[in-house]
Amino acid sequence: MEKAKEKITDYINESLIQIVFSNPKSQATASKVKIRPVLLKGKLFFQMTSYVKEKVYHQNYEKEELTYRLGDLLLDYKQVQIKNLEEECSILISKKLVSNIKVKKNKEKAAAAVMDHNRTKKYILEEGVFVPFLYDLKVMTKEGAVIKQKYDKFRQINRYLEMVEDVIEYLPKNRVVNILDFGCGKSYLTFALYYDLKVLHKYEVNIIGLDLKEDVIQHCNELSKKYGYEEGLKFYKGDIKDYEEVDKVDMVVTLHACDTATDYALYKAVNWGAKVILSVPCCQHEANKQIEQKVLTPILEYGILKERVSALVTDGLRANLLEQHGYRTQILEFIDMEHTPKNLMIRAVKDISTVKNASKKKEEYDELSEFLNLDLTLKRLFK
Repeated sequence: MEKAKEKITDYINESLIQIVFSNPKSQATASKVKIRPVLLKGKLFFQMTSYVKEKVYHQNYEKEELTYRLGDLLLDYKQVQIKNLEEECSILISKKLVSNIKVKKNKEKAAAAVMDHNRTKKYILEEGVFVPFLYDLKVMTKEGAVIKQKYDKFRQINRYLEMVEDVIEYLPKNRVVNILDFGCGKSYLTFALYYDLKVLHKYEVNIIGLDLKEDVIQHCNELSKKYGYEEGLKFYKGDIKDYEEVDKVDMVVTLHACDTATDYALYKAVNWGAKVILSVPCCQHEANKQIEQKVLTPILEYGILKERVSALVTDGLRANLLEQHGYRTQILEFIDMEHTPKNLMIRAVKDISTVKNASKKKEEYDELSEFLNLDLTLKRLFK
């Protein structure tokens, strides 16, 4: 069933025409469920229509919310039919939840064009507008056309910039915006961030990318110079834990910080008074080594489940600590270009009003930490 869920998730984008769940099992409340894309106030949503006896119910979801619902739908229905501009997909779910998936080309592609007014999504990086780093990434041609095989990367970059745009109002407009990107790697998203803020929104920015790989840093600086970005976008070799070159930062980004490196980045971001924090943790081992609770033995005795529970608990406690220290925090789904598995992004903005709930948040943190036998790095750093 997980394979079917992943396949359906791949179709949940602006090129979708419809998804139909049918042939209900006994526990299903609706005889049929249809999903189609709708554009509401310029934002892409997915409308779920449920047919319950003589009544019809509508509910709009963002992609992350809809993806979360897929597991329940696949348990309730035996058949799924999917159609987008390119393909038709049929999925059959057996009693043992084994999925049979068949895909063929959509012969009615031309007829689907009539839906474009309802489905067309305006990207931040527009098709037809040449963007230098997208050309070097082989996502775009010199004419600004997006290469068909690279459309997923194009969407992922734009999705990242949408997450940035949601919090751009918290960045200062009357001075240079100082941004640190820790563990920047090949820096495709760092270049995208610069392009969005500097070229599209006309912010004066000073972005510093930091990574441990010297050859990567050299290559990124060469590209920055090639694009004419070198005044506002520079890359240095360095470790998050030891970086002390600045004392004031407006935005901190960590998209590849491994294990406790995320904690040091978050700690420094708070001490610098960063207005915005975007953090995608990975390789979270610390809680996995410590977590212990007899009640949860049926879960924790399985390595993969213990790993996932540890990662979720770690991110939840990190978000709690940020709330305690004056940040309004969200946890979002994020798909990085270099790491295809889905990750979680911690997105936080400075909001001093959250401090009024700090004591309650602290109680919640302490209670859960004690219950699971955890003593995590970020908490010790704040002490």
